[in-house]
Amino acid sequence: MSAFFVTASGTEIGKTFVTAALIRELRRRGRPVAALKPVASGFDPAHPEDSDAGMLLAALGEMATPAAFDLIAPWRFHAPLSPDMAARREGRVIDFAALVGHSRQAIATATGTLLIEGVGGVMVPLDDGHTVLDWIDALRIPAIVLGGSYLGAISHALTALDALRSRSLAVAALVVNETPQSTVALDETAATIARFAGETPVVTLPRLAHATAPHPVIGKLTELLDRF
Repeated sequence: MSAFFVTASGTEIGKTFVTAALIRELRRRGRPVAALKPVASGFDPAHPEDSDAGMLLAALGEMATPAAFDLIAPWRFHAPLSPDMAARREGRVIDFAALVGHSRQAIATATGTLLIEGVGGVMVPLDDGHTVLDWIDALRIPAIVLGGSYLGAISHALTALDALRSRSLAVAALVVNETPQSTVALDETAATIARFAGETPVVTLPRLAHATAPHPVIGKLTELLDRF
């Protein structure tokens, strides 16, 4: 069994898209895969199938039932804000110890590959004293980092990478996901990031319409994960 934490340099970078694509690729290869999206902001209970967790359930080929959502995304909040702010609006607090325990239990019981998708970027607060980085650090599993190709994305990606390295956390790959209408070329952005990324593999992901069709980049990323 191997487990990976999918995180990013910021929000709306493509974590769910890439996680779903990896799930489908692993299933196409006949390999067992499981996924979690434990913390979800911006969750609309009227349309749960459209949520990030709903997209992961679809990729897994599972029904989007209330029980399935309770397992894959137990901490769900309506407001599209950082988890600490979204929870506060509902008079709730994320129990960090319970979140780590839930994740560890999934790691311990999973067969094949487990993908844990984070929320927002690496430094997004979960409560008054913990960030996503603390969550990854508690689990001590390799991270897959998503970055964009917009102007400023280089600094954001390298900052996220530096934050992970400051805790001696392994990074399986840094994926530069093409930003729509960006003024900066995808390949140039990735090349610059790669010069500063050291041994971390940097792969580029051109903008895709959907995550259901096989794509060589997702296949390459799947093979990079096999090193762990």
